[in-house]
Amino acid sequence: MEWLYDPQAWIALATLTALEIVLGIDNIIFISILVGRLPKAQQNTARLLGLSLAMITRILLLLSLAWVMGLTEALFTVMDKPISGRDLILLGGGLFLIWKSTHEIHNSLEGEEDAHQAGAGRAAFAATLAQIAVIDIVFSLDSVITAVGMANHVPVMILAIVLAVGVMMFAAKPIADFVDAHPTIKMLALSFLIVVGLALMGEGFGLHIPKGYIYFAMAFSLVVELLNIRYRKKRPPVHLRGAPIPGEHAGKSRT
Repeated sequence: MEWLYDPQAWIALATLTALEIVLGIDNIIFISILVGRLPKAQQNTARLLGLSLAMITRILLLLSLAWVMGLTEALFTVMDKPISGRDLILLGGGLFLIWKSTHEIHNSLEGEEDAHQAGAGRAAFAATLAQIAVIDIVFSLDSVITAVGMANHVPVMILAIVLAVGVMMFAAKPIADFVDAHPTIKMLALSFLIVVGLALMGEGFGLHIPKGYIYFAMAFSLVVELLNIRYRKKRPPVHLRGAPIPGEHAGKSRT
């Protein structure tokens, strides 16, 4: 417990917590969209279980540091490019994210969402949790490797994960409600999940794409869409556009 009296440990805790929250944004969006396909009565439970799975996954990866770091060793080569276990996980996770996001976009455009919700039951609930668990591993891998390089104390890293997931649990429902209430935001989120999937595949092939660029693009697009939403709310309904101003004709008739 000597880390409690180490100022560097507290700085690392604050930094890691903020990092875990930022890296968990795409995870929250993915969970919110998946959970939105379930009946209302199951959504909050699935959301909390999904984030709990994310927390447990990251803690287990931290407690198996030797295995995690061993994933960076090359297993085989493809066109002179060494492929490690980490690369395979990122490639598989990226493909899964692209497929799932494309599938959700198709269902939203084709209007199949209500049919899936009506038929959702225990099988759909279990399938949703399984998909969340799969993508949790992918999203957790890089954040855990990053955390290992930033902190020397495992308890600090675990505490940072617990704090970050606590913040995510608090923010997940408002984010999910906002996404559900605004279809354009949902489409934007799904599009960026495809970008994240492509970035994961790029990482798997050794192409490093700074996540700062992706998050900046996401934030910029979100601000533009929020401005559009506000603009649409202020515009008069279609049936009122071009309608005469009250009293206008009466004033003309008197002249």
